[in-house]
Formats: sequence, C-alpha cells, structure tokens
Amino acid sequence: MSHPQGPAIRADIPHSARIWNFWMGGEDNYEVDRVVGEACLEIDPDIATMAVQSRQFLIRAVRHLAGEAGSRQFLDIGTGLPSMQNTHEVAQATAPDSKIIYVDNDPLVLTHAQALLTNTTDEGVTAYIDADFHDPEQITAHARNVLDFSQPVTVMFMGVLGHARSHDDMLRIVRTVMDAVPSGSHLVLWDGTTDSQAYVTLCEEYAKTGGVPYHPRTQAEIRAAFDGFEFVEPGFVPITEWRSDPTQVGVDRPLAAYGGVARKP
Repeated sequence: MSHPQGPAIRADIPHSARIWNFWMGGEDNYEVDRVVGEACLEIDPDIATMAVQSRQFLIRAVRHLAGEAGSRQFLDIGTGLPSMQNTHEVAQATAPDSKIIYVDNDPLVLTHAQALLTNTTDEGVTAYIDADFHDPEQITAHARNVLDFSQPVTVMFMGVLGHARSHDDMLRIVRTVMDAVPSGSHLVLWDGTTDSQAYVTLCEEYAKTGGVPYHPRTQAEIRAAFDGFEFVEPGFVPITEWRSDPTQVGVDRPLAAYGGVARKP
C-alpha cells in the first residue's frame, strides 16, 4: 500500500513529525529538527509535555475502544513517526484480532512504518497508506481494501488537523471520513488550542522556518468536529483529564490541548 516513488526525504527543512519525535525523546530526527525543536521549547516549554501527554491520551483512548467499546478496526490518520505504544500495539494487546491502518505522506514516516509498524499478533492486521489527509476520499478508498466498512471503524486525528488549510477544510476532512464509516464508529481527536499565547506564537514562528504551517484553533473550533456525534464520558476536555489514572502523575495545570472520543449514532 506504499508508494516508494514518493517525495524524497528532506533533511534541510524541519518537519513536524520529526520535531514531535524529538520532543518525545526519540532519535528519528535531523539537526534542523532539533534546532527548531529547541527554539520552540524556548517559546513554549509546555510543548514537550503536550507531546508526551498526547501519547498517554492515545493509549487510554485506544485501550478503552478496543476493550469496553469493542472496536476492532482503527484508521489512524496523520500517524507521525512510530514511538512507544503505537495504536496497533495498544489495540492488539487488548484485542488481538484488531485491524489498524496508519495514514501519512511523509517519506521518513513511511520508511519507519515499513520497518516498525508490524503486527504484534497473528490474528491482527497492521497496514499503512501513503496519502495526504487533504484527500480523505483517497484515504477511505484505500482503507476499504483492508477494513470492513460495514462494521464500526475508529477514526483518529491525533494532533494533526492544524495542518488543514482552514477551519472549514478541517471540518470537511473529518466529515468526509466519518460519513464513510457506519453507525457505531468512533471519532478520536485532539489538538492544541489558542488558550495558550505561547503555543500560538510557537506556531507562528514555526511557519517562518519553511515547515508546513500549523494553525492553532479555539476550543469551539476543535469541538465542532464532533458535532452530531455522542461524546464518550468525560466529553471534550483537556487531554490530561480524559480518563486519566488517578495514580498517574499528571501535570499541575490543564494543557492548551483538548480532545475527546465520540460515537457516531
């Protein structure tokens, strides 16, 4: 499902997936990513915490969906670089027959996907699609080759929709994918918000580096992606507050990062 003839990996232009990897303590990044990542930390020290906490939110959400909610199909759009406890690892640990499709269009991500995003169980399926989320029709067309769209699908947009060119475009992307999946499917989504001026400034400065711009949005704009769906408790909240383990050491204040899980009626 990959397309090896895609664009070459650029080591001279920062990339958000590689910078995110740097903030999470990974090694799959280049000097330009580390330089920009350090500069971003100077502007907004909370960004590294957001990176780590976003993975904790993913783990809790996927564990709930594969467990209590009974989801067996996951479409993770805008995967980013493989890290600890990826979607397929969490889902297949809970439900070994889970099918997971990762979607990304960064050549470095796809290279790592080929090497690392492999089945953790004999019963499950792990695959990836080389596609841009601005073309959701292409994503759903390819996903049908692996997933059964007559059965519920969990659709995930984990901190990526700021790359949508406008709020209307963001809603179009989410709606197109969610319109293609049946009743009983779930939407899992989070993103940084404009509540933090430091985060807004970080995004503005990042755009000047030559990287693909990231557009922070208000809580209301992000929450609008869930319109028409039924929130799973506790609803639309800071990601650190979504079913967090009371014994887990959290952060001392809410991050400017909100999200939730919702069911398509």
